[in-house]
Amino acid sequence: MEITPVPVVYIIDDDEPVRDGLSRLLRSIGLHTEIFATPDEFLAFQRPNRPSCLVLDVRLPGKSGLVLQQEFAQLGLRMPIVFMTGYGNIEMSVKAMKAGATDFLAKPFHDQDMLDAVTAALARDSKRLAAEQSLAPLRDAYTRLSERERQVLGHILSGLLNKQIACKMNLSEVTIKIHRRKIMSKMGARSVAELVLMATSIGIGPIR
Repeated sequence: MEITPVPVVYIIDDDEPVRDGLSRLLRSIGLHTEIFATPDEFLAFQRPNRPSCLVLDVRLPGKSGLVLQQEFAQLGLRMPIVFMTGYGNIEMSVKAMKAGATDFLAKPFHDQDMLDAVTAALARDSKRLAAEQSLAPLRDAYTRLSERERQVLGHILSGLLNKQIACKMNLSEVTIKIHRRKIMSKMGARSVAELVLMATSIGIGPIR
């Protein structure tokens, strides 16, 4: 999917004046914003594939922003998060940063601090999306492997020899060699070392 170049900033805060004021601030430098009163509204929104970040209030009715950060990660939402809070402390900010937040701003914050934080978050997400896009052909190649070929690849990544793989899969060594050649061809790998690097780059690991 082609990445839309215009970045967007999502804002979740149950305080309407805060939401609106922050949206105006970010729009003043040409950013597109989408505002939400609740996390459920945000999750229901159809998010385009473009550089983005989330400005999230730590204290929301029902759940804390830190809990939401964990839930969003479990849902596969990897956009950078800029936290804002009127009740922050060092322990909370450290926890948020360790979990992947890009910044943690205490209310009331300076406008420039928020602009700097959002700009840095968007730059980080742009790099992430570009890296993912560059790996798309490799992911497509992996999807073209048959189930048996994926099993063989998993054993290759475990460092097993052809005869060892054949024994584990109850196949002949000749059959394993054929599968191995097909895997190398479909993935476009010129060596086993290159195949391992390709698989690792798209999150494919050895069979445990």
